[in-house]
Amino acid sequence: MTFRTRVTLNKYLKYFNRLLTYAVLLLGVFVIIFPLLWMASTSFKGRANIFAYPPQLIPNWPWRFQNYIDAFTVFPMAWGFVNSFKIAIINTLGVLLSSTMAAFGFAKLRFRFKNQLFLILLATMMIPQQVTLIPMFAWFRNLGWIDTHLPLIVPAVLCNAYGVFLLRQFFMTIPDSLIESAKIDGASYPLIYLRIMLPLCVPAMATLGIFTFMANWNNFLTPLIFLNSRINYTVPLFLMSYQSGYTNQWNLVMAAATLSIIPIIIIYIFAQRYFIEGVVLSGMKG
Repeated sequence: MTFRTRVTLNKYLKYFNRLLTYAVLLLGVFVIIFPLLWMASTSFKGRANIFAYPPQLIPNWPWRFQNYIDAFTVFPMAWGFVNSFKIAIINTLGVLLSSTMAAFGFAKLRFRFKNQLFLILLATMMIPQQVTLIPMFAWFRNLGWIDTHLPLIVPAVLCNAYGVFLLRQFFMTIPDSLIESAKIDGASYPLIYLRIMLPLCVPAMATLGIFTFMANWNNFLTPLIFLNSRINYTVPLFLMSYQSGYTNQWNLVMAAATLSIIPIIIIYIFAQRYFIEGVVLSGMKG
C-alpha cells in the first residue's frame, strides 16, 4: 500500500467515523424528541382519534385547540401554575442564598470540624426521601403545616446538600489571594461574600438555579403527601387529576403537559450559556 493510498484511506475513515458519530447523535435526539412531539400532537386530537390506527403523528385538520381551553376549565389548572411558580421561584431563590453562604463557609473559612460537618452534610444526600416522609409528616402535622405550601418550601430552602456541594466545588477554584487582598483593604467576610464571591459564581448559580427550579416544578411525591385541597395543588397533581379509575382524558393531559414544559424550555434557553459554563467550571460530570 502506497503512502498516498494510506492517506486517502485514513481520510475516508475519518469521514466515516464522523458520519457514524452524527448518525448516533441524531438517533439519540430522535429518541428524546419523539415523545415530546407525540405529546404535542395528541394535545390537538379529539378523544376518538387518540388511539386511531395507524397512529398519526400529525393530527387531521381541524386541530382541536379547545383541548387547551378545556384543560383550564375542567380543573382550576391556572391555580396549579400559580402554585408551582410560587413554590419553584421561592425555593430557587432561597436555595441560592443558603447554598452560596454555606458553600462559601465550607470553601474559604476556617473553623473547627469543618471537614467533618461537610461529610455529615454530604451523608444526608444518601438518605432516600421516602425514609423521611413519615417523620416529616408527623412533624409538620404538629406544626399545623399540612395542606399548606410550607412543607414544600422550608426544608428545601434550609438544607440543600447538593447545592452546597456544587457551589463549594466552584468556590474552591477561586484563588485565596482575592480574599486576602480584600481583607488587607479592610473588607469583612460579608462584604467579600457579596462583592467578590457572588459575582464570580454566577455561572454555577445559574446551573443550580435551573436544577432547583426543574426539581420543584416537576415535584410530585411531596405535594401528594402534604397537600389536600385542590386550591393548593401544583401542576403535577392537577395532571394526575385528569386520570381516574373509569376514564383517562389523555387529550387534556397532553395539552396541560405541553403547557407545563414551556417555562422549563424558556428558562433553559435564556440561561443556556451560564448553564454550560457552570457545569464546566464546577467540575460536575454526568
